This record gives sequence, structure tokens and C-alpha cells, in this order.
Amino acid sequence: MCQNRDHTIHGANHHFGWDNSLSPAVMVAPGDRLHLNCLDSSAGQFTSQSTTADVPNLDFAKVNPVTGPIYVDGAEPGDILKLEIEGFDPSGFGWTANIPGFGLLADQFKDPFLKVWKYDTKKMVRALYSDIAWVPLKPFAGTIGLAPAEDGLHSVVPPRRVGGNMDIRDLTSGTTLYLPVEVEGGLLSIGDTHAAQGDGEVCGTAIESPMDVDIRVDLIKQTPLANPRFTTPGPVTRHLDSKGYEVTTGIGPDLMKSAGDAVSSMIELLSVNHMLNPVEAYLLCSVCGDLRISEIVDMPNWVVSFYFPRVVFD
Repeated sequence: MCQNRDHTIHGANHHFGWDNSLSPAVMVAPGDRLHLNCLDSSAGQFTSQSTTADVPNLDFAKVNPVTGPIYVDGAEPGDILKLEIEGFDPSGFGWTANIPGFGLLADQFKDPFLKVWKYDTKKMVRALYSDIAWVPLKPFAGTIGLAPAEDGLHSVVPPRRVGGNMDIRDLTSGTTLYLPVEVEGGLLSIGDTHAAQGDGEVCGTAIESPMDVDIRVDLIKQTPLANPRFTTPGPVTRHLDSKGYEVTTGIGPDLMKSAGDAVSSMIELLSVNHMLNPVEAYLLCSVCGDLRISEIVDMPNWVVSFYFPRVVFD
């Protein structure tokens, strides 16, 4: 058994798909702390100098890189890997894009668009979107997962039972995440770090931002877990709640269509009230607005609401 210690896993140790045959970058013991250098979801294809003209050239074979894999000594199928997320070291650079064919409203927004962000890594309060909008920041890792039991190379893009690209903005500092182990050693990898995101990530991208991640790993032996779960240390919307919300809804028998209707209505509202170009409003919704299922019992129609924080325009 390894002695408890700290480890740094450099960004060069990254991969572009889940595969239980990958050689571990490092072996760690339960109780060890890890410091991971994580790339942004473009793997550096977008930089601070990038423009909308660069979006069509994005190589999808090199998206969503994850740092790892990390072999946890003693982890076996049927165990739970417990991850205490201790902190983030942001880079100050980020981007948000409308990528044709991707996102909740891909049928409405067919042209590429790129927003490059710069934010203060010391204060980490808000990032300027335009001369009228500021987005509160909340760093987190969009992708945290283990290798699946099924052999072969599997895309990082869809989330899985063992975690992966879950894009849950509350997997941030202080949160504890529990993942079911399917292969020996677990083979943990982390990436797709974000400076901010709304629940739903509706345009398909958040404030995508390279940063370092600090976690502590532990092991819970032979405890059934069907899907990931997590515990937060406190309130999860405090940085957005202070000025209330504008809320639009979608109502009907199809949750996906209702979600799209709610977001479309918010884009129209923001465009009219704040003189934003529709695609700019779409990206803004993705980085700070929240999709919620408000009602799912009164058949045959369900209600999906989209909450946009008014503090963004304060």
C-alpha cells in the first residue's frame, strides 16, 4: 500500500477518451491529495487571440481532454471513490462559443460565434461580458470520471454511470463527489474546467478555462452505488441570488422542447430589454442562467423554467 502523500499530475498526462486499458499516469493511495493541471475543453485550440473565424477549424478529435488516468490503490469494482474537491487555481483566460450543430438551440443558431474572456484570478468576483453585463464566477470541473468496465475507447462527451462530462456547476470547492468503481484502480481523470456555467449549459459551452484542480481521494469499500452523487458544503446559488431573477417558461408534453421554448423566450427577452444580439444572449444564458424542471406530475404537460440572474446587469 502506498503511503499518503501529495501528487502533481501535469497537463501533458491527458487523454481524449475513456479506456480502461490506458496506462496510469500515477498510482495513489486512499487519503492522498492530488494537484492536477487541467486543459480547457478545446485542448488549447482557442487562445486569447482567437476569433469567431477560428470556430469552424475546431478539431473535434481533440476536445474535452482529461488529465489522468489515476490509479487508486485498492480500488475494485463495487467500491466507491470519494473525491473531496479542495480548490481551483484559475488561469484568467476563458472562452464561450456557439459551435454549429451543438447546443440546445442548434436549429436556431447555425452560425459560429466566439466570446473570449479575461477575468481577475485574485478577486474571482465577476467577468465582463459586455459593457452592460458581468458574470459572477464559480470555478468547477465539468468532467470528473472513472474508466468504464466496457473495453475499448469511449467518447468523453456523454456522461456515464461512472461520471465523466456531467457539467454540474456545483462540483466546486468544498463539494464531495462519490463515483462507482467499475475497474481495478478506478482510473480517475479530470478536465473540462470552467470559470462559470449555468445549470443546463444551454449553448453547449460555459466559460471554458484551463486551471489547476486540488482534490483528495478516498475509498469506500464494497458499497453499492448506481450513479454518481455529491454533497455540497452550503448554498449553491448565493452568488446569483442577490438581485432576483427574470424567469421564462416552456410548457408541453416534451421536456426537451419545453426547455428549448423557455430558453428561446429568455433570449428574446434579453435581446429586447438589453439590446443584445440574439447569439450574445444565447451565450450569456449558457454561462449564468439555470434550467429547472418546475413541474413534472400534471400530465400530459410539464413545466420547464429558465432563471436568469438580474445581478448580471447590476
